[in-house]
Amino acid sequence: MFKSWKSVEPYLLVTPQTLVFLLFLVFPIATIFIVSFWEFTGYSMTPGFTLDNYRNIFTSQVSLATYLNTFKFVGLVWFFTLAIGFPVAYFLAFYIDSLRWQIILFLVCTIPFWTSNIIRMISWIPFLGREGLLNKLLIGIGLTQQPIDIFLFSDFAVVLAMVHLYTLFMIVPIFNSLMRIDRNLIAAAEDAGASGFQVFKEVILPLSLPGIAIGSIFVVTLTMGEFVTVRLMSGGQAASVGYLIRNQIGSLQYPLAAANAVILLIVTLAIIFGILRTIDIRKEL
Repeated sequence: MFKSWKSVEPYLLVTPQTLVFLLFLVFPIATIFIVSFWEFTGYSMTPGFTLDNYRNIFTSQVSLATYLNTFKFVGLVWFFTLAIGFPVAYFLAFYIDSLRWQIILFLVCTIPFWTSNIIRMISWIPFLGREGLLNKLLIGIGLTQQPIDIFLFSDFAVVLAMVHLYTLFMIVPIFNSLMRIDRNLIAAAEDAGASGFQVFKEVILPLSLPGIAIGSIFVVTLTMGEFVTVRLMSGGQAASVGYLIRNQIGSLQYPLAAANAVILLIVTLAIIFGILRTIDIRKEL
């Protein structure tokens, strides 16, 4: 009987996690997938099976333009978070020798996360608006004679806010990768006559790729489903798939919203799969 209990015990240990996984992840996704095939007449939905929802998405110029706009946001936010996050992580890992100061400066990077996302986004409005600090500065130094409208309620504002929100998700994994690099490898490369650029190219950058991959996965997944930032910072003038789904749910178009959610999930998983196929992140796990 003791041996029998031992054989069952591992399954009992994983049962709670498995139930939570099934209840809060698998079941909701399966429900969304099923609803995406339901019929929608414009004012009511009927359980059944139809491909009209997916056909409408792929044949609608508005839907295709919305997906392209979302991919544009993802690409720009990923690029700028990497361009900002890598130098910050590199500076903390290689130019700050004291562990105490590394921790202090790292905590400074987390200060924006001490408030909600909405408050952080709203804080940009008095800075970017027509009567904001940035326009007043540009007018004051003579670079422009009138306020520039592109700073607020535009794609620029959306990308800026997302970069502000998600740069830390790029800094943390890259910093972790850089801290794991054996300094003896760098010393050996320098002793062999490698220049600073060669050390970075041949040693530091390849070993930091797992951290870049993890940060990219965070940024891409967060940006793909973003809708609050798009709504607030564009003033309703820009579109994203997440914002489209939100509007469809608000107008009770659940089958269409579910179909968009399924496509968005598939695209996001495809991007993640591509990253994982390119870079082995198991070194970080």
